[in-house]
Amino acid sequence: MKRGNPGCNGRGTSPAGSNDLTPVEIGIEDVPDLFTVRTATRENALSRQQLSALGIDESSVIRMLETSHRGWLCRDGSRVVGFAMGNGLTGEMWVVAVLPEYEGRGIGRALLGRVEAYLRSRGRSRLWLTTDVDPSLRAYGFYRRCGWRDWKIASGLRYMKKTAANRM
Repeated sequence: MKRGNPGCNGRGTSPAGSNDLTPVEIGIEDVPDLFTVRTATRENALSRQQLSALGIDESSVIRMLETSHRGWLCRDGSRVVGFAMGNGLTGEMWVVAVLPEYEGRGIGRALLGRVEAYLRSRGRSRLWLTTDVDPSLRAYGFYRRCGWRDWKIASGLRYMKKTAANRM
């Protein structure tokens, strides 16, 4: 069976064989599923304990969604397979996470685009994110292909930005 490129738009065939990979806005009830995806990523995988040590737990994500952040997710059936969130107050692209078996199908790019559009709708002309300083990691190449550019390296992190001039 040939797989299509479902992206996050409901077209193509997902690994499970369904056709319902549809982006939906993240709700409070989705937060536990976000952690299932976030802790299973191929690169930069962090356990719930590691995330908690960084101040990221279900309660903090709920507070973000209720105040400064919005995000979108994709499901294959009832399973969350990817999500992305951004901070509308600062313009920070906060997270993009996709399960390894769903990588390479356009889901991350589609979710990133949704969050970028949200941030711009909030009046943010310069978007930014942090990622690992190692340019050989997949995340760096992904962001570059999506129009993000290096900004600076500080405190052990690579900062990238996206402005109207480097939109894709």
